[in-house]
Amino acid sequence: MADVEQRALVRAGANVRWWPAALAFILLGVAYALVSERLTVGPRWALLVVAVLAVSGGRILHWRGMISATRWVIIAALAAVTAALTASEAFLVGALIEHSLEARTLLISGVLLWASNILTFALWYWETDGGGPHHRHATRCGSTDFAFPQKVLGGDDLADWMPEFVDYMFLAFNTNTAFSPTDTMVLGRRAKMMMMYQSILSLITVVVLVARAINAI
Repeated sequence: MADVEQRALVRAGANVRWWPAALAFILLGVAYALVSERLTVGPRWALLVVAVLAVSGGRILHWRGMISATRWVIIAALAAVTAALTASEAFLVGALIEHSLEARTLLISGVLLWASNILTFALWYWETDGGGPHHRHATRCGSTDFAFPQKVLGGDDLADWMPEFVDYMFLAFNTNTAFSPTDTMVLGRRAKMMMMYQSILSLITVVVLVARAINAI
């Protein structure tokens, strides 16, 4: 039974458009590499290396038909990225309180961390919703953690609609800016917890940026 399910996941993988998520992961590493070294965990380029290794390693495992291993490699890399972002947010608050960074550097780093937050959680939603992209395509479930408007309001012409990475990016962007998913309902408890955490990190960044801007004025 396990072999049958594995083969189904491999076949479904042919329908998964993986490159937008891979590109987002690399851009995430680039954005973090541009953050001030005073706000990063270890070398600034460390997360870029993690992203490149996760994407390349994931593709190699995928080509070998090891779908479950591919997913866990990506999830482990995302966990490391999220831990680094959390620490950087704490360093950002410390830099604001101690005035250890000049305004321009703090503002640029804050914006980069804010953008990194969007990319990180878009990847989390993409990789965890419905058991991951391969499982979603294999089972044609579409989504189990979110109720996208295409599924809720769509007719027969959208019966086979499947969320792509850009849909999760839009979801993460709205959560970062409006602190809510706007047009998409959140169903899964895991997704609710991730959204709460994303909103907290985003709110910290916004508060720091606003506070520094007011102080500069």
